[in-house]
Amino acid sequence: MQTAHAPLPGTDRKVDRLLAHYGESHRNPTNELIHFVAIPAIMLSIVGLLFALHPWVAYAFVAASLVYYASLRSPVLFATMAVGTVALLALVHALGTYLVPVSAVVFVVAWIFQFVGHKIEGKKPSFFEDIQYLWVGPLFVVTQLYARLGVRW
Repeated sequence: MQTAHAPLPGTDRKVDRLLAHYGESHRNPTNELIHFVAIPAIMLSIVGLLFALHPWVAYAFVAASLVYYASLRSPVLFATMAVGTVALLALVHALGTYLVPVSAVVFVVAWIFQFVGHKIEGKKPSFFEDIQYLWVGPLFVVTQLYARLGVRW
């Protein structure tokens, strides 16, 4: 696994600790690749299913997620997640009448792949010990992408 950046000496940001802990169970390249696809897919499916319940439920979920990301005090990651949220909501709206079936199938298939990835990894998913890791997963994908592109965040 590549690290997106090294924390500055003397800093101990919560986001750095969360990502380091999350990364401990995501070192296998196959598991990482699965997560790169499955995590965004799961987020799409969750927002899609919540939107199907009622649009305001989905909006409340993404708003709460953005508050969580803002609390981590990384402006670059917050901005990335905000842009990603807008794109996610646009895709949910674009699915129209296909929203529920697509979201349901994507949810099930993506979770199956996630668990296959963790079977390959030989480690349990991080969210089994702390639910906040469901929100750290998307950050992991973003920071790994940034690392591959040479972007410091």
